[in-house]
Amino acid sequence: MRFGGGKVWVATSAGVWSHDASTAAGAWHMEFTPNPDYLAGGSKAGDPNAPYKNIANDIAIDPLNPKHVIAAIGWRSGDTYNGFYETADYTRGPASWQKVNPGGAMPADDVGYVTFAYSSDARTLYAINQSPKLLNKAVGTVNSYLDGIYVSPSGSPAGPWNKIADSTKLANSGSALKQAESGKGYGPGVQAWYNQFLIVDPTDARHVYAGLEEVYETTNGGATWKTVGPYWNFGFDCWAIDDASNTCPKSTHPDQHSVAIGSYQGKSYVYVGNDGGVYRRPLRGVTNAHGNATDWQSLSDGTMDALQYYAVAVGKDGAGVAVSGGLQDNGASVLRPGDTVMGSNFGGDGGDSMADPANGCRQVQEYVYLAMRVTLNCNVNPGALDEEHSSSKDIQPYTSSAGDEPARFIAPFGRDVSDVNRWIAGGQHVWINTAGFAISDGKQWKNLFDLGAGHVATAVAMSQGTAYVGWCGPCNNAGFGRGIAVGRFDDPASWRQLTLPSDGSVLPNRYISGFAADPADPRHVIVAINGFSRRWTEGPGAGVGHVYESTDGGTTWKDISANLPDVPANALSIVPGGLVLATDLGAVYRPAAATGWTRLGGNLPTTAVTDVEYSPSDQKVYAATHGRGIWSFSLSQL
Repeated sequence: MRFGGGKVWVATSAGVWSHDASTAAGAWHMEFTPNPDYLAGGSKAGDPNAPYKNIANDIAIDPLNPKHVIAAIGWRSGDTYNGFYETADYTRGPASWQKVNPGGAMPADDVGYVTFAYSSDARTLYAINQSPKLLNKAVGTVNSYLDGIYVSPSGSPAGPWNKIADSTKLANSGSALKQAESGKGYGPGVQAWYNQFLIVDPTDARHVYAGLEEVYETTNGGATWKTVGPYWNFGFDCWAIDDASNTCPKSTHPDQHSVAIGSYQGKSYVYVGNDGGVYRRPLRGVTNAHGNATDWQSLSDGTMDALQYYAVAVGKDGAGVAVSGGLQDNGASVLRPGDTVMGSNFGGDGGDSMADPANGCRQVQEYVYLAMRVTLNCNVNPGALDEEHSSSKDIQPYTSSAGDEPARFIAPFGRDVSDVNRWIAGGQHVWINTAGFAISDGKQWKNLFDLGAGHVATAVAMSQGTAYVGWCGPCNNAGFGRGIAVGRFDDPASWRQLTLPSDGSVLPNRYISGFAADPADPRHVIVAINGFSRRWTEGPGAGVGHVYESTDGGTTWKDISANLPDVPANALSIVPGGLVLATDLGAVYRPAAATGWTRLGGNLPTTAVTDVEYSPSDQKVYAATHGRGIWSFSLSQL
């Protein structure tokens, strides 16, 4: 989003748009798209790759001439339309936009995800470029997907461009990722397709902040850099596992996305937004011998409800309940009775979550790709700071070695709704654990069924030993496929794939995101269907039909979406007297004897609810949201 000339401009997955900045009223105006035929209503809108044909990544407005606008447009994996576009006078319409071939060191045939930044006098233009060629190489064969950071001393998108940084140069600037320089696949810019920001000091064209996984600063136009916000402090001589002995300065959270420069109480600051919230430091701050800043301040102080949950798990804990959940790039949180702040009992990314309803401290938390750990005491540290004395155990299922099971980034697992010690997890295979919370090793999982090569589970459920597993494969737009497998936990021969034609005549050919299995009847199951072919791919809508019910074990299905709008459905929970559905616009409820849906109570923000769980110990529904934390609703209000 950029402001200039009385307008607000936005770069979107459907081109470049603008609006009068003085009012929220009125429609947005489409300024430019390189391939309009692929937009909704266009002659090629039905092409499976249509969502990738008009991706605008950034806009830069000439500080001295707001009619002069440039845009970085392109798909991160490469396409013929990728490149820089420019208009000398946007008021002349889409025809005034022209593609610009960058000259100098910038590779015109390898432009991917790009971020621009002008100096305040418009004489200097900087850019970060992610390389599609590197991104398309086999995983593990390259250490970074960053092509480089560039400067155009003329201020023109045509250049000539000079390269002022690459992954190796940034690694040697005090980066915490230098340890990955051996080629293990995690050097600076390894997520340049996802992490980028760039800004120039308004008072100094040679003073620049760049964000990738870390935050970098140069005060001499890129001749030298400092990693002022390292990815972490591991590997530095100041770090120790014991907090009391750790003398490293506080860093920002990893994975940078946004930046701003402004003043507060007469002082100039740089503000950075990342997967952990918002941080600030003086615009010209202090660094240590490594080049790492010593003056970052986190602004995630409880006034911003910005936590992005994938899942929620609830169980009885003393006189109350323990509420836990997996967070996007922020581990797992736990809130126990009497706590004034949440704890973080598992680190890294936080995926799916599960807890014993009768004992909320018996938990399973996922990192990613089915890397799961089990704890019997909320992972309370007994005092010894080593793996041998850890109060959680690695229970990741595998065939030959840990991590060899193909699975979704956030892979599904859960328990039988009628037996807390009977578990199911899904990757390419369906895994069953009958030891419950007594499981101590990934080898104890039983590989029960193969969903098929290229197929990975997206949702699982089980009742009285009958399991349902939804899968996708391929999971991208082109050739997307989905299915449901059904079988018994104790009978490999009982497993079968349901007949689900790709034409959507039984269930829509879209992402299967959740099940609700009836604890009283294993043949009764309800399925939630997401809005689009790939869960996180947005679009103009895929048609109504988001909740389906079967009373015969999946042989036949009935659409019970009724009055639901065309909004993605994410998860389901059968509660006493009805059914709760998590959608991208909040949580809705259907009484058992009704056919229509209604909003579940008030106060819940209009945001994506990714998971819902009913807690029998306090008769509440808990909703995990992707961006606004966890909320609860007491069923006594119904």
